[in-house]
Amino acid sequence: MTDLERLYEHCALCPRMCGVNRLKGERGFCGMPAEASAARVSLHHWEEPCLSGQNGSGTVFFAGCSLGCVYCQNGRIIPEQVMEGGGADLGRCIVKDSHALAEDYLLLEQNGAHNINLVTASHFLPQVAESLAIARERGLRIPVVYNTSGYERADSLRHLKGLVDIWLTDFRYMRPETAAAYSKAPDYPDAAKEALREMMSQSDLSFDSDGMMRKGVIVRVLLLPGHVKEAEEIVTYLWQEYGDRLYISLLSQYTPVRKSVPDPLLSRKVTAREYRRLIDHALSLGISNAFIQEGSSAKESFIPEFDGNVHLD
Repeated sequence: MTDLERLYEHCALCPRMCGVNRLKGERGFCGMPAEASAARVSLHHWEEPCLSGQNGSGTVFFAGCSLGCVYCQNGRIIPEQVMEGGGADLGRCIVKDSHALAEDYLLLEQNGAHNINLVTASHFLPQVAESLAIARERGLRIPVVYNTSGYERADSLRHLKGLVDIWLTDFRYMRPETAAAYSKAPDYPDAAKEALREMMSQSDLSFDSDGMMRKGVIVRVLLLPGHVKEAEEIVTYLWQEYGDRLYISLLSQYTPVRKSVPDPLLSRKVTAREYRRLIDHALSLGISNAFIQEGSSAKESFIPEFDGNVHLD
């Protein structure tokens, strides 16, 4: 057993710090055992332009989640115990060890991926770290993107130092009450802030001659319907703390896919007026390193099929 695998014995990988022994099959909040489970491996064309480029971002979607938002668009790969009505496609996910994951990364690179994009990987951090080290030894040269909800422990992220090049992190909530109501995580704001500090300490901004990001941090702010003020607070915090040392991605793509949500506001899409207000706020602060979405991106058709397979088209 490696030192990294021992992290599963008393699991404290995420801020939930459940303390279960996942090596013995015990499951904490994320609902997953110790073995990494991939829901989809693909060339993904719907990330920020500096990540997707012309060929796509080489994404590996992992099953399970340590946050479990009530409005989750990927609920099909979240266990029932984490989210009511989740787990419909878990049986189609593929269990992979570190070597199999490394092979996926190399295959994606061979097929033109601009980067390796690890989506919701924190609860499988031991295998992820080992697989990246294996892939690097076998010649992986493209950047590695760590795509996360932002609900991370800084201590865990330190195990990825030197392995991750780009941090693509959400910043969902600034208010504990919102985080508690929507994700059962009142500590989310503090955890996200500490995690972001660690991410920033590990990566400086760098782009290649084609405008593709090689290193850096992108913070996604998903605008929730009826929560413009809180989103403005997040953007203000990011600007005051980090200025133009990171990129902010303002997302209007919230899609109401859950049949039952605790707040009627979550049953509708974000309005054009709400999104315009958030953009205007960012501009008023002087933010220039930002991505905004044009047109309607709030569609279920943007949610990929989770079948455990490799998609290279």
